[in-house]
Amino acid sequence: MRVLVTGATGFVGCMLCRRLIAEGTEVRGTLLPSEDPKCLQQGVLPVTVEPLSGHTSWSHALAGIDTIIHLAARVHIMDDPAADPLVEFRRVNVEGTVRLAREAAQSGVKRLVFVSSVKVNGEETADPYCADSLPAPTDPYGISKWEAEQAIRKIEAETGLEVVVVRPTLVYGPGVKANFLNMLNVVSLGIPLPLASIANRRSLIYVGNLADALATCASHPTAAGKTFLVSDDDDVSTPELIRRTAKALDAPVRLVPFPPGLMLCAASVTGKTGAVTRLTGSLTVDISSIKELLGWQPSFSMDEGLRETAQWFKRQRKERWNA
Repeated sequence: MRVLVTGATGFVGCMLCRRLIAEGTEVRGTLLPSEDPKCLQQGVLPVTVEPLSGHTSWSHALAGIDTIIHLAARVHIMDDPAADPLVEFRRVNVEGTVRLAREAAQSGVKRLVFVSSVKVNGEETADPYCADSLPAPTDPYGISKWEAEQAIRKIEAETGLEVVVVRPTLVYGPGVKANFLNMLNVVSLGIPLPLASIANRRSLIYVGNLADALATCASHPTAAGKTFLVSDDDDVSTPELIRRTAKALDAPVRLVPFPPGLMLCAASVTGKTGAVTRLTGSLTVDISSIKELLGWQPSFSMDEGLRETAQWFKRQRKERWNA
């Protein structure tokens, strides 16, 4: 099987390419014109494409390809500088994905695995989301991913291109950035955190588990036409995640009680409601569909994933100190 991975130099893309190469798959990975081929995992064949949009040309990248795993996207950005973020998300995530899907169908590609997001389902839920849950995206990123899903389903119906949609929860692992990296920094310092009173549940997925799920969706015959939610299948509260992360980092745990309601009130004054809601609210997913239909199970436990992440974090910190 010949697989094209878009976003091959990214956090998830690197792990996915490594996983595919290890099983003997021929992998072609996309590079932006500004990127060095050395950024790709060893064994990946480089192909340069322009930034993702409705005008990107894919014909040279798709020649001889059987399956595409589409990771490239405009991702969620805190304090987005765009004048109209939704316009920018649509330009990249919707128009760019539609262009890729149409060219894939024209080039004879058999399957497109589209990496979407749990944000298509929403931001918070009392009961676990499942693939059949009514989509209710609330931010521009989630809206763009949902619109892209609908658009490529139409292309699937029109052309016969097999489409598989995967909606990951929060992804963590070596190379992680943004909020999870901030948490690693704070927890490693043993700073007291006012999170002991939070009684929520959150689903996460280790990047190695996500890579394995995507590889399974790329090859399993039953995956065609399906939508899957994926996680480590081990939901945790925010305090529990902090404790398990601290254990992986060999750091002290200092959690102090503080009413979540007061935390949200303070957040509304400072404009940090979204960040605090993610700390205090629940967002879980039911992954029974991918387990039952594809026989997929997470290869790594959450504790194993956190240990791998912690080891990477310590190496990075040591390199910074020695620089």
